[in-house]
Amino acid sequence: MSTAVEGANTGAGKLLNYFTLQTAFEKTLELAIAQNSVELLVQAYNSFASNSDHDKRLPMDHAFRVLLMKRLEDDVQRIGDLVRLSVEATRAEIVSNTIPVVLLIDTFDVVTLDKCQEIFRFVEELVEVWKEEIFFASCKNNILRMCNDLLRRLSRTQNTVFCGRILLFLSKFFPFSERSGLNIVSEFNLDNYTEYGLDSKDHDDNDNKELEDTAEDIPLKIDYDLYCKFWSLQEFFRNPNQCYSKAQWKMFQMHTENILQSFSSFKLEDLRQSINDNASESGHAMEIDDEAVDSAAISTVNKANHFFAKFLTNPKLLALQLSDSNFRRAILVQFLILFQYLQVSVKFKNDSYTLTTDQTEFIKDTEPRVYKLLEETPPYGRRFARTVNHMLVREEMWNNWKNEGCKEFKKPEEPATADEDLKPPPTKRPKRPLGDSLRDAARQGKFFLGNDNLTRLWNYSPDNLQACKSEQRNFLPLLETYLETPHDKTDPAFEWRALRLLARQTPHFFTSLSLPSNKISDYLEQVRKRLVRDKEPKAVSAASNSEQNNGLATNNSHTESEQDATVALQEVEPEQGLEVEDTEPVEETDEAPAHEKPLMVTREHIEEVAPLIGEPWMKVGKKIGFKNDELLYFQMEHPTATIACVQMLTNWISDDDDATLDNWAYMLEGLEMNTAAEAVKAIIEREKKSSSSTAEPSLVDASDGNDVEVLSD
Repeated sequence: MSTAVEGANTGAGKLLNYFTLQTAFEKTLELAIAQNSVELLVQAYNSFASNSDHDKRLPMDHAFRVLLMKRLEDDVQRIGDLVRLSVEATRAEIVSNTIPVVLLIDTFDVVTLDKCQEIFRFVEELVEVWKEEIFFASCKNNILRMCNDLLRRLSRTQNTVFCGRILLFLSKFFPFSERSGLNIVSEFNLDNYTEYGLDSKDHDDNDNKELEDTAEDIPLKIDYDLYCKFWSLQEFFRNPNQCYSKAQWKMFQMHTENILQSFSSFKLEDLRQSINDNASESGHAMEIDDEAVDSAAISTVNKANHFFAKFLTNPKLLALQLSDSNFRRAILVQFLILFQYLQVSVKFKNDSYTLTTDQTEFIKDTEPRVYKLLEETPPYGRRFARTVNHMLVREEMWNNWKNEGCKEFKKPEEPATADEDLKPPPTKRPKRPLGDSLRDAARQGKFFLGNDNLTRLWNYSPDNLQACKSEQRNFLPLLETYLETPHDKTDPAFEWRALRLLARQTPHFFTSLSLPSNKISDYLEQVRKRLVRDKEPKAVSAASNSEQNNGLATNNSHTESEQDATVALQEVEPEQGLEVEDTEPVEETDEAPAHEKPLMVTREHIEEVAPLIGEPWMKVGKKIGFKNDELLYFQMEHPTATIACVQMLTNWISDDDDATLDNWAYMLEGLEMNTAAEAVKAIIEREKKSSSSTAEPSLVDASDGNDVEVLSD
């Protein structure tokens, strides 16, 4: 037994103070580290039986921290051994649960960043230890604080790898449902600005000449305009919500077309293709192993170690960047990520952020072009495109998971095997042959259809056809009974069924009643009264009826043939009335119609009036409803005020259904543009005269047709 343990045993019966316990534990801790055994610490801890656990744990924790400060100048491996020993001491319940993480925090606070990067290796190796129940609940906040302190000290551009290691460790340590590591509200890093270009005042033709000189070996014209369009897309990638603005979307669409066209016109060559071309030019028949070339290309890509924390936006580097496959892939993947965000539903996205039909069609047409460019970008373009597609599909799954509230992932519990499942299944009874079943059914004069329900239904009656014609299967009610049933006066279902019964059971459905009302309910009521009148007993003699009623009720004494004649007479009278009505309205042709179709503004009208509006065309745009950014877009895209005004008004008439000449004239009068308003009124008068002149011949033709119809009748 060591001297430290022996000294501890001598004071086992006494109640020792804090400093005595700390000194004893420090000596024992040095021996335990040398022998890599926690048993010595446990024996020294248990030897002081008179002191409570609380009194002994604090000196033991302090002993670990004091010994750590003494070993900071030592090898990093010895610091790791001390941390691992503290983990074993925590499991033995002789120190606090947080002491391993506290030792790491103390170490990171006093050492350099290079040494922190070496010591962090122990944190990564013990990730499964930190996830144990004894450590996770008490240490997770300390570990998060430790990692955040390190990230504050590091530079994102110079210590990119170390920052990535810390973030990967946090993603492995915390569960998926940990809200501190999730972007719940889907916010963007709006501070990630990409500065590029020169001031428009400082730009001149010399800059274009310098850019063209740097791109001598590239079959693509690179100028300052292309440079600005290329880097302006980073603003949309930084904040995709700008695409929901009408003017911003047009700018994004135009720049996207230019950049993708530039990528398509300048394609990169594959390494394997260049090797084959060189071999063919040398004139030697040389066999090339594709697997060897693939492995060589993969090793070359792996050794490159491309890490770009920020883009380099110097104009002179654009030609080299367009020739770099990794840079091109980064830009194309940004397009795909933006397109996916615009199309998927995000829980915290503003309700007004919706795509129009034109935007959706543009994304559907552009996305395959981006994938095709990825496939054409060496090396291994198709494999890279498939990988990106797979990652975006998984990203859509994560997005749905966040929309559902980030539910915790749990492994499905295995169903417990019940006693019934352990029993062997019962033996199946052998089926009777089909021929025997058919033979027995034929002997009994029955049918066998292989299904119990069908067999029972088919054998319900000896003659199935007569059974279907039985009166018991007639479920249609009588028309008189159905019309007498209480119902809502305007019930469409009742009216539809009543008309079906009327067409099926009586001929009154095919006769005209000459009623002024068009309601089906009134028509059915009249039919019901007629059916009741038909069922009343007829009078004995027609003469007595004529004397009593003065000829007013002679229809009740007519025979069936006379009733048919009166019905035919009733059918003829409305037709004669219609002929008279057709000849009368000839005198009313000069009257104006009750409702005229409004005169809409056309492109020709706009081109005629736009020069009269002139410079204050933006006032008209604000009156119509265009926003300031949209008016600014029209002003930037078109050189003169007249062309900008024409384009703006063309968009107005294509989107607004109320773009009439009357509304336009009223609007111009309100803006005190009297010359333009008078021109619009002149257009209105001209259009009305032309429409009236074209309407007169059609009226003459219609009147001639009516005269011919009357003469023929």
